[in-house]
Amino acid sequence: MTLSDKDKSYLWHPFTVMSAWCSDDYEPLVIHKGEGVHVFDDLGNQYIDGNSSIWTNLHGHNEKRINAAINEQLKKVSHVSFLGTTNEPAILLAEKLVHLFPQNSLNRVFYTDDGSTSIECAMKMAIQYYQIINQPLRNKFIAFDNAYHGDTFGAASIGGINKFFSRFNHLGLPTLKLSSSKDLESLDANEIAAVVIEPKVQGAAGIRLWPDGMLKKIRRWCDENEVLLILDEVMTGFGRTGKMFACEHENVLPDLLCLAKGLSGGYLPLAATMVKESIFEAFLGGEETTFYYGHSYSGNPLGCAAALASLNIFEEDKVLKKLESKIECLKTGLSELKYKNPLISEVRQIGLISGIEISSELGIIGPDICHLARNYGLLTRSIGNVIVFMPPLIIDENQIYESLNAIESAIIEYQGN
Repeated sequence: MTLSDKDKSYLWHPFTVMSAWCSDDYEPLVIHKGEGVHVFDDLGNQYIDGNSSIWTNLHGHNEKRINAAINEQLKKVSHVSFLGTTNEPAILLAEKLVHLFPQNSLNRVFYTDDGSTSIECAMKMAIQYYQIINQPLRNKFIAFDNAYHGDTFGAASIGGINKFFSRFNHLGLPTLKLSSSKDLESLDANEIAAVVIEPKVQGAAGIRLWPDGMLKKIRRWCDENEVLLILDEVMTGFGRTGKMFACEHENVLPDLLCLAKGLSGGYLPLAATMVKESIFEAFLGGEETTFYYGHSYSGNPLGCAAALASLNIFEEDKVLKKLESKIECLKTGLSELKYKNPLISEVRQIGLISGIEISSELGIIGPDICHLARNYGLLTRSIGNVIVFMPPLIIDENQIYESLNAIESAIIEYQGN
């Protein structure tokens, strides 16, 4: 049996129509290695990693400094329980994360495993916080239409993509789904624990940009009504939008901040929920106020070592400064791509996050175009008819144009077929 045959025989892939995957005429792409912005399949074909390995990779594959940090930590200890003990990489990473924000803002770091559990953690903290301060009726959440915050039951409760969550909606936490911040004004806030939102852009909704000023308006409403603000920066964090965190675009600080994906540079599963000190202090009363939540791999030393190395690279390589010209290059390239291709109805961009929307007149053809783009050296995925281009931050301007040319060539080939 080939690797592809074994894959079809033994595996169940996420977010995948497995009947199509396992069909005789489909050949799974087996990725063999990565180097910089490229990944290589088992036949030696090279592709630009156009979606950063599902929005995780920041500094490229096989980055020597991250590899070295992981290898050095491997020589010491690969994992140790975070229940009752601690470890150096986890301590130093927490310190570094806290110092990325203004003094006395997000002062506490709670480690989890992935974006879903980071959100789950924040939601549980919010509910328990209001119970501790004798406001137990605050047990509902506000989220937004088309939101995606993860797949665990709590995170799914605040999700707004029916295809993913409709089968489980009746099992979740009470949530009010809004279409815009204008809907806040008509709500009774007395039962609301927190507002949860992806700042500036919704990712899984198809790279949908929020209006400028919306985040600041939500922050003001939360302050006026004593409601917590949870920001989901699982996708947007660590430079993706051109700033270290998307909330910086509007100078807004949340009460709880959820991080994952790029936290480890895209190398190992690691997530964190950052919390204001005032929330943390409410949990200090004793056993009756203890936060009984955690994971076997919380604060994993290897993941934390990788994350420390990633944050050091931001400083050493002046990553955010170098992004400025790349973001402008992408903006120009997207504009040119849309101008030349009537099949493209809209392009949307913030930082190095972009969505190229294909006209729906021909049905859902985004996946077909992404599949054809492999023939031109680009690996990415679509969300329906929105082709997502979100490359590693190390991509250069020539590689940006190479990627957009691959998308254009794929569209032309599709039209020819």
